[in-house]
Amino acid sequence: MTSLIRVAVMAALFLPLASGIALAGGPIEKACNRSDRNGATRSMCSCIQQAADQTLSNADQRRAASFFEDPDKAQDVRLSTRSSDDAFWDRYRNFTNAASSYCAG
Repeated sequence: MTSLIRVAVMAALFLPLASGIALAGGPIEKACNRSDRNGATRSMCSCIQQAADQTLSNADQRRAASFFEDPDKAQDVRLSTRSSDDAFWDRYRNFTNAASSYCAG
């Protein structure tokens, strides 16, 4: 019985933390929700974050999130001749294609 109580107490302590983490959202979702774009609803931003979680690393997500505040940054990366920027842009394009497909319907 003591172990059952211990498990219940641990669950009671852990579950609110886990749900808080889930509700916090990732960098793409946060940037999307802060943006003033017409289609930036909470559900759309959440969907876009889910696509980001499937296709981008945390570092790539933070970089892509910066495009919401400064779209010119995206253009600079796209036009860059650095191989690291080219590689990021390929991953970013993969993400945007996935988000478009996943979140369109």
